[in-house]
Amino acid sequence: MPRPRKCRRIEGCPKASFFKPQGIPLRELTEVYLSMDGFEALRLSDYEGLCMEEGAERMHVSRHTFGRILGDARRVVAKALVDGLALHIAHDAQMPCFQLNPDRVAARKKELSMTKIAITSEGPNMTDRVDPRFGRAAGFVVVDLETMESKYIDNGGSQTLSHGAGIQAAENIINAGASVLLTGSVGPKAFAALKGGGVKIGHNMSGGTVADAVEAFKAGKVEFTDSPNR
Repeated sequence: MPRPRKCRRIEGCPKASFFKPQGIPLRELTEVYLSMDGFEALRLSDYEGLCMEEGAERMHVSRHTFGRILGDARRVVAKALVDGLALHIAHDAQMPCFQLNPDRVAARKKELSMTKIAITSEGPNMTDRVDPRFGRAAGFVVVDLETMESKYIDNGGSQTLSHGAGIQAAENIINAGASVLLTGSVGPKAFAALKGGGVKIGHNMSGGTVADAVEAFKAGKVEFTDSPNR
């Protein structure tokens, strides 16, 4: 009988779940998968600079197990970099269970407090109309609700892609620091990328201006979705 799987403690959640070479459609790339425990081992060892013993203690595993997880994770990342592959940080249902540190979860929620929202827009101004598309939108207006300052992110680069526009657009939203997206419709791949980056998606927002969408969000009238709607 195999030994029961031991829970591994995960303190750091990735802010994005996909990384890929720029300018190459995702459909043309082979994906390699980095498990959540592999991500955590890399974060503790290579980002925080902990030794094997400290990393193993933080993850609640043995030093040997931590070293194996870390070695596997480094090989995956190296393969993606050397061979130009897409790197997908994914939770495998067959992996041992994970325990998220409650303090880290609370901190992550604070990071994703809804102070910055992005709206697909046909132009750079608050008076421009909401673009019902996501991946092929002209651009995004990102609004800081605390100051009501806004900035415009041009989405022209995504429009030139024959495939993978939604993934590229999702990366733009995540990199802008927005925790909420207001748009018309989102496809499956873009939806997965946005959710992996911790972005909540308000859909069916076409028909009004960017300013209208912001006011609807502030009034609690936005309909959020848990699945793609295109």
